[in-house]
This record gives sequence, C-alpha cells and structure tokens, in this order.
Amino acid sequence: MIAVVFAFTALRQAQLETGLGAALQAIEAGINNFVFLGIAFVYLLTLERKAKRGRALKAIHELRSLVHIVDMHQLTKDPEIVLEEHTPTASSPARFRSRFELARYLDYCSEMLSLSGKVAALYVQYLDDPVVLSTVTEVETLVTGISSKIWQKIVILDTAGRAADRE
Repeated sequence: MIAVVFAFTALRQAQLETGLGAALQAIEAGINNFVFLGIAFVYLLTLERKAKRGRALKAIHELRSLVHIVDMHQLTKDPEIVLEEHTPTASSPARFRSRFELARYLDYCSEMLSLSGKVAALYVQYLDDPVVLSTVTEVETLVTGISSKIWQKIVILDTAGRAADRE
C-alpha cells in the first residue's frame, strides 16, 4: 500500500516537472519498489516458517535420541534371564530377579516409547510442514517397532508365568 502511494506521488511530481519520459521512469520505479517489497514480505513469511521447522526438527531429534536410549536399556532385558538358570559372568550387567520386576520394567519402557511418539505428534498439531510431518511419522514408526519387540518379551514372560503356575 505504501509503495503504491509512493509511486503515485512520484508520478505526479514527474508529470509536472518533465513530462512523459519521467512519468514512465517513475512508474517503472514504483513497480520495482512494489515487486521488491512483495519479495521481502514473502521472504519474511518463509523465514518464520523455517525457524519453526528448525525448532520442531531439533526437538523431534531429541525425542528420537530418547527413544534409542530406551531401546538400548531394554535390549539386555531378555526373558530367558529370569526364566532359566542363568550364570552371570564378571562383566554381566545387574539383572532382574523375578518375572514381575522384568515385566514391570519392560512395561515402563513401552510407556516411555508411547509417550515419546505422542509428544512427537504434538509438534505437527499446529505446524503444517511436510518435512516435520515426515520426521514425526518416522519417529512413530520407530517407536512402534521397538514397542512391539518389548511386548513380545512381555508376552513370553506372561506365557512362561502361566505355564509355571499350572505346574
């Protein structure tokens, strides 16, 4: 709007002073100003979107790292450790002693993974960005895969517990 007013003001001055040549130059200058202001406006709009995308991707990356940490910690929690006779070595990590403790731990891991996936999904709730949406989908897929492996362990513990109770 300001550029249009400026162009008309420049056009009136040019017409009064020198004639048609100056008027055409003023029109061209006004159009150039209008185009450059439009480009600057669009750039500023995309700048905000890029900043939001960057913050969201950084936070989602942190969630992905958290998911991998949960996966690393549950990796050594095998059901066979509490179901069979197990002789630990000197370098063996501390293990759970009962099916209940291990099942509870694995259940907590599954809950942490689920919450991580839900928090990642919150980042696309108000941000309509295809890159962020794709990244969140990848995190949710990762969470689902790891969680299904954890639930397999829980099912093994539950099945073995029921078999042991029947005996």
